[in-house]
This record gives sequence, C-alpha cells and structure tokens, in this order.
Amino acid sequence: MSAAAQEYEAARSEAALAAIPRAVLAVTGPLRLKFLHGVLSHDIAGRAAGQGCLAALLDAKGHVQSLMRVLVGTDAVWLEVPADRLDTVERLLVHYRVAAPVRFARAPLAVFGLIGPAARQTLHRCGLEVPDLEDQGHVSGPLNGIPTLVARASDLPAGGFVLHVPADAVDAARAALGTAGALPMSDATLDALRIEDGIPWYGPDVTEANLLHETGLVRQYHSPTKGCYVGQEVIARLEARGGNVNKALRGLRLGAPAAAGDAITFEGADVGRITTAAVSPRLGPIAMGYVHRSRFDPGTVVEVAGAPATVALLPLTA
Repeated sequence: MSAAAQEYEAARSEAALAAIPRAVLAVTGPLRLKFLHGVLSHDIAGRAAGQGCLAALLDAKGHVQSLMRVLVGTDAVWLEVPADRLDTVERLLVHYRVAAPVRFARAPLAVFGLIGPAARQTLHRCGLEVPDLEDQGHVSGPLNGIPTLVARASDLPAGGFVLHVPADAVDAARAALGTAGALPMSDATLDALRIEDGIPWYGPDVTEANLLHETGLVRQYHSPTKGCYVGQEVIARLEARGGNVNKALRGLRLGAPAAAGDAITFEGADVGRITTAAVSPRLGPIAMGYVHRSRFDPGTVVEVAGAPATVALLPLTA
C-alpha cells in the first residue's frame, strides 16, 4: 500500500494528523459578543461558553473576506482564521470597532487537525478526555501535559477536531499524538478528503472575489434569523432570488489528473476553473472548482487538461 493510501485509510478508519495553516485571534472586552454579532454572518450573541460556530466576514458588497471558526470562551472569543488572512481580519475588525470596548490579540498558538473515527480515542490515550460535542463545541485540557483546546470541527473531512496548542509545544504535541496512533497526513491526502467530502477552504477554494452563495457554504456559515451585519443585504437579496448566482462550486470526476488553476472548458470555451485537485485512492482523479451556471448541472461533461470530466454535486459519492 502506498504512503498516500495509508494516510487515506488512517483518516477514514482510524486517526490522522495534519497541520492546518490557521492563526487564532483573541477578542476580549465586555461587548465582544455583541460586536462580533453585528459584524459576522452567523449568530454570535446567542452562544454560551464552550459553544461556537462557523462564520464569514464579508464586505459591504457581500464578498467573502475570510471564513473562520468562532469559539466562545468565558473571558474571550477566539477566531480561528486562515493564517494569511490574519492581518486582513484584524484590520477590518479594528475598522468596524469604532468606539466599542473590544480588544484584539494574536494568540501564540498552532492549529492541528485530528481526523478520523478514532480521533477521540487518540486524544484519550494522550490523557485528554473529550465529551460528545456539537459542531464547533470545544473543551480545554492537558494533552500529555500540554494545554490544548479541542473543538469539534465540521470544516474538516472525515469527522474530527481542531487542536489549538502553544506554538512552542508543536513538536511535543505532534510526537504525543503520533505515539497515540495518529498517522501524519500530507496536504495531498487532505485535499483528496476535502474534495470527496465537499469541504472548500478559504484560500484555495474561496477568496475575496467570491460571494458566499457561490461557495455552497451559506447554510454552514450564515444565520437566516439574525439581524443586520456587514454584507447582510447581499445575502438576503440572493436568498430572496433562490440563491441564483452566475457560477457555483462543483465537484468534478476527472478523466486524468489535473491541477489547481486548470481551466474547465466546454466545446473550447472556458466555463470555469479548478480550485483544488487530487487523486483519491477511492475515486481516482477528482477536483472541485467553479463552473458557470450554463454548465454546472450534475452529469454535464466538460473538459479539464485535455481530458473529459463530469460535473457533480459536492460531496462526491462513489
């Protein structure tokens, strides 16, 4: 069995560990929940300590500036954001803060993804007991003596958790989890799992050029019952029109391996672009990418990198 197949099997049947390129911003102050509720796309004010949600930071025209995990603690709210968007997120939050008594601090933390059906048992073997958690629910405790926050992460494939560990304890945490049975996983295997499970990430698959409706993530990252927030009018207008957009993120079953950035064509004309591509041990060459509405119906045959490809809804099934 190849190394990629072993990693894939561990993620689907046991436990696998991946470094996640994210950073954590701590938000404090007496009005932190109210402030974030008025800026982000999901319901923040109604969350108690130990709860969380996924949310988007939009601009006034509805373009996605960042996706994030919001984790509500007793004395702070932690925003887990793509590492290369930390500056942008902090700058925009400072801009929107005006006179609100909230403060922002970059937490010296590293983020891991521990995925697979045996993830909880792996944490148990490291001395960290994790109860049944709802999505984005979180607890803190010692992982082999290392202070660690663990959150149930619905934006990871194959089920699992994100772990926030001190940046100076990364090697120790990785070693402890490996000894407990978690197999290190490559980015390529993680991409294959994300495509199969229909989990786009900010950076490779979602950028500030996108509207949330184009990504297929509206239900996970947006509350239809909350009031005004930045970009809410665009979301509401699209919802009223049935969510119709000019392009949408789709899965593709490929006839040959492709790469991010490859054009999706139909009869020689560009109709989209690949965002993430991989070779799945189960499904073979697969990808996800944005496809124009004229060709994004499931079953449509297009072309990618000179080979036929079939458009499919995400997540992909066998």
